[in-house]
Amino acid sequence: MDRCGALFLCLCLLMSQSRTEEASQEILRWMERMEVAARSRSLTSFAELIHGLESRLLNASFGGHNLTLRTHTIQTLAFKLGCNFTGLSVRSAALEQVPQAQVPLAMQFPAELTRDACRVRSRELSLICIYFSNTRFFQKDINSSVLNNYVLGAQLSHGQVSNLSEPVNISFWHNQSLEGYTVTCVFWKEGASKHHWGAWNTEGCRTEQPSPSQVLCRCNHLTYFAVLMQLSPAPVPAELLAPLTYISLVGCSISIVASLLTVLLHLHDRKQSDSITCIHMNLHASVLLLNVAFLLSPVLAMPPVPGSACVALAATMHYALLSCLAWMAIEGFNLYLLLGRVYNIYIRRYVLKLCTVGWGVPAFLVLLLLAVKSSVYGPHRIPLSDSQGNSTGFQSTYICWVRNPWVHGVLVMGSGGLTSLFNLVVLAWALRVLHRLRAREKALGPRACWDTVTVLGLTVLLGTTWTLAFFSFGVFLLPQLFLFTTFNSLYGFFLFLWFCSRRRRSKAEMEAFSSSQMMQ
Repeated sequence: MDRCGALFLCLCLLMSQSRTEEASQEILRWMERMEVAARSRSLTSFAELIHGLESRLLNASFGGHNLTLRTHTIQTLAFKLGCNFTGLSVRSAALEQVPQAQVPLAMQFPAELTRDACRVRSRELSLICIYFSNTRFFQKDINSSVLNNYVLGAQLSHGQVSNLSEPVNISFWHNQSLEGYTVTCVFWKEGASKHHWGAWNTEGCRTEQPSPSQVLCRCNHLTYFAVLMQLSPAPVPAELLAPLTYISLVGCSISIVASLLTVLLHLHDRKQSDSITCIHMNLHASVLLLNVAFLLSPVLAMPPVPGSACVALAATMHYALLSCLAWMAIEGFNLYLLLGRVYNIYIRRYVLKLCTVGWGVPAFLVLLLLAVKSSVYGPHRIPLSDSQGNSTGFQSTYICWVRNPWVHGVLVMGSGGLTSLFNLVVLAWALRVLHRLRAREKALGPRACWDTVTVLGLTVLLGTTWTLAFFSFGVFLLPQLFLFTTFNSLYGFFLFLWFCSRRRRSKAEMEAFSSSQMMQ
C-alpha cells in the first residue's frame, strides 16, 4: 500500500512538472512572438499580444510559489497568493541570473492587495509581474521619453485592483543625470487614445526621488507603470539656432570692438577722468570679459576639449556676468547719489569701494562655488525641438555654463531680476526729481531735458533689457529670444554710443565755458 502511494505521488509530481514545462514553453513562445512583432512593426495588435501574455500567465499551472520566465526584452514573474497575504516585495534580483545593474527595478505590494478578492470568495490568487525593457508596445509621448525605456506592470487574478489606501511602491533605479528634466510617474490607461490602444496617465500616482539615482512611484492601483522624463525649460526650435547664433556672433563681436575702443579712449584721456567715468570703464571691462567668454563657450563645450577647460570658462563667464550686473547696479546707485545730493558728493576712496563690490563680491561667490562643488560648472545642455511632420524630436547643443538649477536661479536669474528692478526704481525716482526741478526753475529747462535723456539712456541700457529673460515662455518665447539676443549682444556697442555722447557733451560745455571767459 505504501509503495502504491509513493508511486502515485511520483506520478503526480511528474505530471505537474510536465504541465509546468508545457505552460512555460507556451508562454515563452508567446513572448518570442511579441518580440518578433515589435521588431517587425507588424499590424498585430499590441493590446492583443499583451492581454494574451497576461491570460497565459494568470492561468499557468506551476509548482512552488513562483514561476520566472524571460526572453531578450520581456521578463515575467508569477506568484501564488492566499487570503493570508501579508505583503510582497519583488526586486530585480528575484529574476534568475539577471544582475541588479541590468534590471534596476523593484515593486512592493501592500497586504491590502488581496482584500477585495478574498471578500467574495476565499481562494488561491495569482499575481503576475511583467517587465519590458523597451517601449515599442506602448505609445511614445512626443514631448517626453521613458526613463531607460523601462515599463513594469502587475496584475492580480479575479478582478482589477484600484483605490488602495496603501499604495503600491515601484522603484526605478538609473545611472543617468536628470538635470534639466522633470520626471513623472505614469500608468498605462487603455482606451485613452484614439490612435493607439492606450495612453500614459498620471492619475493615482505620486512621484518621489529619494536619491539622485532612484525614482519612486506610489500608485493606488495595478497596471503598467513607467517614468516619463520631460525637459524642464521650453525647448528652442532647432531651426532658430542658426539665426540666433549669427546674431550673437555679430553682436558680441561689435560689442567687443566697441568696448576695446572705449577703454583705449579712456586711457588716452585718463587725466580728465572722474568717478563717473571710472564706473563706466569698469562696466565696459566687465561687458568685454563677458562677451569674450560667451563667444568661446560653445567651442570649449565640445568633447575633444578637456572638461577642466570648460569648467574654468563657465566659472569665468559666470564671474563676468555677476560683475556686469554689479556694475549695472552701481551705475544706478551712483545716479541716485548724484541726484539725491544735488551733484555734490564725496565719499572717501569711493571708486576703490565700488571696485570691491563690483569685482570682489562676484569673485568671492564664484570661488566659493568652485571650492564647495566645482560640478556646478561645465557643459550645459540646451534642448532643441525638431518638428518633423506630426512628431517632434529632441536634440541638444552645449555651452560652458552653470549646470546647477539652484545656482542658476539664485545667482543668475535672481541677481539679474534684482538689478533690473533696482534700476527701474531709480529711473522712476530720477524722472520725478528732474520733473520737479524743471517745473521750479524754468531757466534750467534745457538742462533738465538733457538730464531726462541722460537718465533714460543710462538706466534703460544698464539693466532693464535683462527683464526680457523672464518672458521665455508661451507666445513670448520666440520674440523674447530675438529681442534678448539682439539687445544684450549689442550692449557693449550701446554703452560705446553713450560714452561718445557724454564725451561730446563735455567738450561742448568746455568750449562754451571758454567762449564765455573770453567774452568777459
